[in-house]
Amino acid sequence: MSVFTSVTPAEANEWLKRYSIGSLTDLAGIAAGIENTNYFLTTTQGRFVLTIFEKLTATELPFYLNLMSHLSRHGIPCPAPVADNDNQFLGGLKGKPAALVSRLAGSAVTAPDPSHCEQVGATLANMHLAGRSFRDHLVHPRGAAWRRDTAPKVMPFLDGPRQALLRDEIIYQSRFAFESLPHGPIHADLFRDNVLFDGPRIGGVIDFYFAGVDAWLFDVAVTLNDWCVHADGRFQTERTSALIASYAAIRPFTDDERAAWPAMLRAAALRFWLSRLYDFYLPRPGELVHAHDPEHFRRILDLRVADTQRAPQI
Repeated sequence: MSVFTSVTPAEANEWLKRYSIGSLTDLAGIAAGIENTNYFLTTTQGRFVLTIFEKLTATELPFYLNLMSHLSRHGIPCPAPVADNDNQFLGGLKGKPAALVSRLAGSAVTAPDPSHCEQVGATLANMHLAGRSFRDHLVHPRGAAWRRDTAPKVMPFLDGPRQALLRDEIIYQSRFAFESLPHGPIHADLFRDNVLFDGPRIGGVIDFYFAGVDAWLFDVAVTLNDWCVHADGRFQTERTSALIASYAAIRPFTDDERAAWPAMLRAAALRFWLSRLYDFYLPRPGELVHAHDPEHFRRILDLRVADTQRAPQI
Protein backbone atom coordinates (compact mmCIF):
# COMPACT_ATOMS: atom_id res chain seq x y z
CA MET A 1 0.00 0.00 0.00
CA SER A 2 1.32 3.44 -0.93
CA VAL A 3 1.11 4.92 2.54
CA PHE A 4 4.17 6.94 3.45
CA THR A 5 2.69 8.53 6.56
CA SER A 6 0.71 6.29 8.92
CA VAL A 7 -2.30 7.80 10.67
CA THR A 8 -4.17 6.02 13.44
CA PRO A 9 -7.93 6.33 13.88
CA ALA A 10 -7.34 8.24 17.12
CA GLU A 11 -5.07 10.74 15.33
CA ALA A 12 -7.56 11.16 12.50
CA ASN A 13 -10.45 11.69 14.90
CA GLU A 14 -8.49 14.35 16.77
CA TRP A 15 -7.64 16.09 13.51
CA LEU A 16 -11.30 16.07 12.49
CA LYS A 17 -12.12 18.40 15.37
CA ARG A 18 -11.05 21.27 13.13
CA TYR A 19 -13.97 20.43 10.80
CA SER A 20 -17.73 20.33 11.22
CA ILE A 21 -18.31 17.01 9.47
CA GLY A 22 -18.90 14.67 12.40
CA SER A 23 -16.70 12.12 14.09
CA LEU A 24 -14.69 9.29 12.55
CA THR A 25 -16.37 5.95 11.88
CA ASP A 26 -13.83 4.36 9.52
CA LEU A 27 -10.31 4.96 8.18
CA ALA A 28 -8.74 2.85 5.44
CA GLY A 29 -5.53 3.39 3.49
CA ILE A 30 -5.80 3.56 -0.31
CA ALA A 31 -3.46 1.22 -2.15
CA ALA A 32 -3.24 3.21 -5.40
CA GLY A 33 -0.92 6.15 -5.94
CA ILE A 34 2.78 6.78 -5.57
CA GLU A 35 2.99 10.49 -4.75
CA ASN A 36 0.80 11.06 -1.67
CA THR A 37 -0.63 9.23 1.29
CA ASN A 38 -4.37 8.72 0.86
CA TYR A 39 -7.06 7.38 3.16
CA PHE A 40 -10.75 6.79 2.73
CA LEU A 41 -12.21 8.59 5.72
CA THR A 42 -15.82 8.11 6.79
CA THR A 43 -17.54 10.20 9.44
CA THR A 44 -20.99 10.28 10.93
CA GLN A 45 -21.89 12.85 8.26
CA GLY A 46 -20.30 11.60 5.06
CA ARG A 47 -17.51 9.97 3.09
CA PHE A 48 -14.27 11.78 2.27
CA VAL A 49 -10.70 11.28 1.09
CA LEU A 50 -7.88 12.41 3.36
CA THR A 51 -4.65 13.25 1.52
CA ILE A 52 -1.32 13.87 3.20
CA PHE A 53 1.06 15.48 0.73
CA GLU A 54 4.52 13.95 0.68
CA LYS A 55 6.17 16.17 -1.93
CA LEU A 56 3.94 19.14 -2.64
CA THR A 57 4.41 22.15 -0.41
CA ALA A 58 1.97 24.45 1.31
CA THR A 59 2.94 27.07 -1.28
CA GLU A 60 2.00 24.90 -4.26
CA LEU A 61 -1.10 23.23 -2.88
CA PRO A 62 -3.58 26.13 -2.97
CA PHE A 63 -3.47 25.97 -6.79
CA TYR A 64 -4.66 22.36 -6.84
CA LEU A 65 -7.29 22.75 -4.14
CA ASN A 66 -8.64 25.99 -5.58
CA LEU A 67 -8.73 24.45 -9.06
CA MET A 68 -10.79 21.50 -7.86
CA SER A 69 -13.14 23.84 -6.04
CA HIS A 70 -13.49 26.00 -9.16
CA LEU A 71 -14.15 23.06 -11.48
CA SER A 72 -16.61 21.50 -9.06
CA ARG A 73 -18.59 24.74 -8.93
CA HIS A 74 -18.66 24.76 -12.74
CA GLY A 75 -20.21 21.34 -13.07
CA ILE A 76 -17.12 19.17 -13.52
CA PRO A 77 -17.49 15.93 -11.52
CA CYS A 78 -14.33 16.28 -9.46
CA PRO A 79 -13.61 16.19 -5.71
CA ALA A 80 -14.68 19.28 -3.82
CA PRO A 81 -12.21 20.33 -1.11
CA VAL A 82 -13.72 20.62 2.35
CA ALA A 83 -13.08 23.86 4.25
CA ASP A 84 -12.26 23.65 7.95
CA ASN A 85 -13.79 25.82 10.66
CA ASP A 86 -11.40 28.62 9.68
CA ASN A 87 -12.60 28.37 6.06
CA GLN A 88 -9.27 26.90 4.92
CA PHE A 89 -8.90 24.00 2.48
CA LEU A 90 -5.33 23.21 3.53
CA GLY A 91 -4.28 22.06 6.97
CA GLY A 92 -1.52 20.00 8.52
CA LEU A 93 -1.32 16.45 9.87
CA LYS A 94 1.72 14.60 11.21
CA GLY A 95 3.86 17.62 10.30
CA LYS A 96 2.84 17.58 6.63
CA PRO A 97 0.26 19.44 4.54
CA ALA A 98 -3.10 17.68 4.45
CA ALA A 99 -6.57 18.19 3.01
CA LEU A 100 -10.00 16.60 2.91
CA VAL A 101 -12.04 16.32 -0.28
CA SER A 102 -15.40 14.77 -1.04
CA ARG A 103 -15.37 11.10 -1.98
CA LEU A 104 -17.02 10.48 -5.34
CA ALA A 105 -19.10 7.51 -6.40
CA GLY A 106 -17.88 4.91 -8.84
CA SER A 107 -14.83 2.85 -9.67
CA ALA A 108 -12.13 2.80 -12.31
CA VAL A 109 -12.67 0.96 -15.60
CA THR A 110 -9.66 -1.11 -16.59
CA ALA A 111 -11.01 -2.28 -19.96
CA PRO A 112 -12.76 0.72 -21.50
CA ASP A 113 -14.93 0.59 -24.59
CA PRO A 114 -15.69 3.43 -27.04
CA SER A 115 -18.60 4.70 -24.92
CA HIS A 116 -16.26 5.18 -21.95
CA CYS A 117 -13.76 7.02 -24.15
CA GLU A 118 -16.50 9.20 -25.61
CA GLN A 119 -17.46 10.37 -22.11
CA VAL A 120 -13.84 10.92 -21.12
CA GLY A 121 -13.22 13.07 -24.18
CA ALA A 122 -16.29 15.20 -23.52
CA THR A 123 -15.45 15.60 -19.83
CA LEU A 124 -11.88 16.62 -20.66
CA ALA A 125 -13.07 19.27 -23.12
CA ASN A 126 -15.60 20.64 -20.62
CA MET A 127 -12.87 20.72 -17.98
CA HIS A 128 -10.61 22.76 -20.22
CA LEU A 129 -13.35 25.25 -21.03
CA ALA A 130 -14.37 25.55 -17.38
CA GLY A 131 -10.75 26.25 -16.46
CA ARG A 132 -10.58 29.34 -18.67
CA SER A 133 -12.04 31.50 -15.88
CA PHE A 134 -9.66 30.13 -13.21
CA ARG A 135 -7.21 32.88 -12.30
CA ASP A 136 -4.54 31.06 -10.27
CA HIS A 137 -1.40 30.09 -12.17
CA LEU A 138 1.08 27.26 -11.72
CA VAL A 139 3.43 26.12 -14.46
CA HIS A 140 2.82 22.45 -15.23
CA PRO A 141 5.26 20.71 -12.87
CA ARG A 142 5.95 17.86 -15.31
CA GLY A 143 6.22 20.07 -18.35
CA ALA A 144 9.04 20.53 -20.82
CA ALA A 145 11.53 21.94 -18.29
CA TRP A 146 10.99 19.01 -15.92
CA ARG A 147 11.43 16.50 -18.73
CA ARG A 148 14.67 18.15 -19.84
CA ASP A 149 16.05 18.29 -16.28
CA THR A 150 15.01 14.75 -15.30
CA ALA A 151 16.52 12.93 -18.28
CA PRO A 152 20.16 13.18 -17.05
CA LYS A 153 19.14 11.82 -13.64
CA VAL A 154 17.84 8.53 -15.02
CA MET A 155 20.23 8.21 -17.96
CA PRO A 156 22.92 6.25 -16.01
CA PHE A 157 20.44 3.46 -15.25
CA LEU A 158 19.64 2.77 -18.92
CA ASP A 159 21.31 0.51 -21.45
CA GLY A 160 22.68 1.84 -24.73
CA PRO A 161 19.49 1.66 -26.87
CA ARG A 162 17.35 3.25 -24.15
CA GLN A 163 19.88 5.99 -23.58
CA ALA A 164 19.83 6.72 -27.31
CA LEU A 165 16.01 6.82 -27.36
CA LEU A 166 15.89 9.20 -24.42
CA ARG A 167 18.68 11.43 -25.72
CA ASP A 168 17.18 11.63 -29.20
CA GLU A 169 13.70 12.41 -27.91
CA ILE A 170 14.90 15.22 -25.64
CA ILE A 171 16.66 16.74 -28.67
CA TYR A 172 13.55 16.25 -30.84
CA GLN A 173 11.25 17.87 -28.29
CA SER A 174 13.58 20.86 -27.93
CA ARG A 175 12.65 21.87 -31.48
CA PHE A 176 9.06 22.61 -30.48
CA ALA A 177 7.58 25.56 -28.64
CA PHE A 178 4.09 24.64 -27.51
CA GLU A 179 3.49 27.86 -25.57
CA SER A 180 1.49 29.41 -28.39
CA LEU A 181 -1.08 26.58 -28.46
CA PRO A 182 -4.42 27.01 -26.67
CA HIS A 183 -3.69 26.51 -23.01
CA GLY A 184 -4.97 26.72 -19.46
CA PRO A 185 -5.21 24.45 -16.42
CA ILE A 186 -4.80 20.79 -17.38
CA HIS A 187 -5.29 17.62 -15.37
CA ALA A 188 -2.09 16.13 -16.83
CA ASP A 189 -2.70 12.61 -15.47
CA LEU A 190 -6.12 11.55 -16.74
CA PHE A 191 -5.42 7.83 -16.78
CA ARG A 192 -8.06 5.12 -16.37
CA ASP A 193 -7.48 4.91 -12.62
CA ASN A 194 -8.26 8.63 -12.25
CA VAL A 195 -11.76 8.44 -13.72
CA LEU A 196 -14.57 6.80 -11.75
CA PHE A 197 -17.55 5.34 -13.56
CA ASP A 198 -20.76 5.04 -11.58
CA GLY A 199 -22.58 2.52 -13.71
CA PRO A 200 -22.52 3.69 -17.33
CA ARG A 201 -21.76 7.32 -16.50
CA ILE A 202 -18.72 9.16 -15.15
CA GLY A 203 -19.05 9.63 -11.41
CA GLY A 204 -15.87 11.60 -10.94
CA VAL A 205 -12.44 12.71 -12.12
CA ILE A 206 -9.86 12.49 -9.35
CA ASP A 207 -6.20 13.15 -8.49
CA PHE A 208 -5.45 16.65 -9.73
CA TYR A 209 -2.06 16.85 -8.02
CA PHE A 210 -0.05 16.85 -11.26
CA ALA A 211 -2.17 19.65 -12.69
CA GLY A 212 -0.76 22.91 -13.97
CA VAL A 213 -1.05 25.40 -16.78
CA ASP A 214 0.05 23.98 -20.11
CA ALA A 215 -1.21 23.28 -23.61
CA TRP A 216 -4.61 21.62 -23.59
CA LEU A 217 -3.34 19.38 -26.39
CA PHE A 218 -0.85 17.80 -23.98
CA ASP A 219 -3.78 16.75 -21.77
CA VAL A 220 -5.49 15.14 -24.76
CA ALA A 221 -2.31 13.28 -25.69
CA VAL A 222 -1.78 11.98 -22.15
CA THR A 223 -5.36 10.77 -22.01
CA LEU A 224 -5.29 9.13 -25.43
CA ASN A 225 -2.02 7.32 -24.68
CA ASP A 226 -3.73 5.51 -21.80
CA TRP A 227 -7.43 5.18 -22.64
CA CYS A 228 -7.16 4.32 -26.31
CA VAL A 229 -4.35 1.79 -26.60
CA HIS A 230 -3.97 -1.94 -26.77
CA ALA A 231 -1.77 -3.62 -24.14
CA ASP A 232 1.25 -3.19 -26.41
CA GLY A 233 0.66 0.56 -26.79
CA ARG A 234 -0.79 0.59 -30.30
CA PHE A 235 -3.87 2.76 -30.74
CA GLN A 236 -7.25 1.04 -30.72
CA THR A 237 -9.12 2.65 -33.59
CA GLU A 238 -12.68 2.82 -32.24
CA ARG A 239 -11.72 4.13 -28.80
CA THR A 240 -9.32 6.66 -30.32
CA SER A 241 -11.94 7.99 -32.72
CA ALA A 242 -14.58 8.20 -29.97
CA LEU A 243 -12.40 10.21 -27.60
CA ILE A 244 -11.11 12.62 -30.24
CA ALA A 245 -14.54 13.21 -31.79
CA SER A 246 -16.29 13.84 -28.46
CA TYR A 247 -13.59 16.27 -27.36
CA ALA A 248 -13.59 18.15 -30.67
CA ALA A 249 -17.39 18.43 -30.68
CA ILE A 250 -17.08 20.62 -27.56
CA ARG A 251 -13.72 22.29 -28.20
CA PRO A 252 -12.59 22.06 -31.83
CA PHE A 253 -8.86 21.70 -32.44
CA THR A 254 -6.96 24.50 -34.16
CA ASP A 255 -4.71 24.16 -37.19
CA ASP A 256 -1.66 24.78 -34.98
CA GLU A 257 -2.76 21.95 -32.69
CA ARG A 258 -3.13 19.59 -35.64
CA ALA A 259 0.40 20.42 -36.76
CA ALA A 260 1.79 19.84 -33.26
CA TRP A 261 -0.20 16.68 -32.56
CA PRO A 262 2.36 13.97 -33.53
CA ALA A 263 5.09 15.65 -31.46
CA MET A 264 2.68 16.09 -28.54
CA LEU A 265 1.84 12.38 -28.49
CA ARG A 266 5.57 11.74 -28.19
CA ALA A 267 5.96 14.36 -25.45
CA ALA A 268 3.17 12.75 -23.44
CA ALA A 269 4.78 9.31 -23.74
CA LEU A 270 8.17 10.75 -22.79
CA ARG A 271 6.76 12.40 -19.67
CA PHE A 272 5.47 9.13 -18.24
CA TRP A 273 8.45 7.06 -19.29
CA LEU A 274 10.66 9.53 -17.43
CA SER A 275 8.53 9.68 -14.30
CA ARG A 276 8.30 5.90 -14.11
CA LEU A 277 12.04 5.56 -14.60
CA TYR A 278 12.61 8.06 -11.81
CA ASP A 279 10.21 6.33 -9.42
CA PHE A 280 11.69 2.93 -10.25
CA TYR A 281 15.38 3.75 -9.96
CA LEU A 282 15.30 6.66 -7.49
CA PRO A 283 12.44 5.84 -5.10
CA ARG A 284 12.01 7.58 -1.77
CA PRO A 285 11.49 5.64 1.45
CA GLY A 286 7.92 4.44 1.80
CA GLU A 287 5.77 1.66 3.10
CA LEU A 288 5.15 -0.93 0.36
CA VAL A 289 5.37 1.65 -2.42
CA HIS A 290 4.03 0.59 -5.82
CA ALA A 291 6.13 1.81 -8.75
CA HIS A 292 4.79 1.34 -12.27
CA ASP A 293 6.78 -0.50 -14.94
CA PRO A 294 8.76 2.05 -16.99
CA GLU A 295 8.88 -0.29 -20.01
CA HIS A 296 5.21 0.23 -20.85
CA PHE A 297 5.78 3.86 -21.75
CA ARG A 298 9.15 3.15 -23.33
CA ARG A 299 7.28 0.90 -25.78
CA ILE A 300 4.64 3.60 -26.32
CA LEU A 301 7.32 6.19 -27.02
CA ASP A 302 8.99 3.81 -29.49
CA LEU A 303 5.66 3.42 -31.28
CA ARG A 304 4.93 7.16 -31.34
CA VAL A 305 8.40 7.85 -32.78
CA ALA A 306 7.90 5.19 -35.47
CA ASP A 307 4.39 6.46 -36.27
CA THR A 308 5.09 10.21 -36.20
CA GLN A 309 3.85 10.57 -39.77
CA ARG A 310 0.79 8.37 -39.12
CA ALA A 311 -0.64 9.77 -35.89
CA PRO A 312 -4.43 9.55 -35.56
CA GLN A 313 -6.06 12.65 -36.96
CA ILE A 314 -7.61 15.30 -34.76
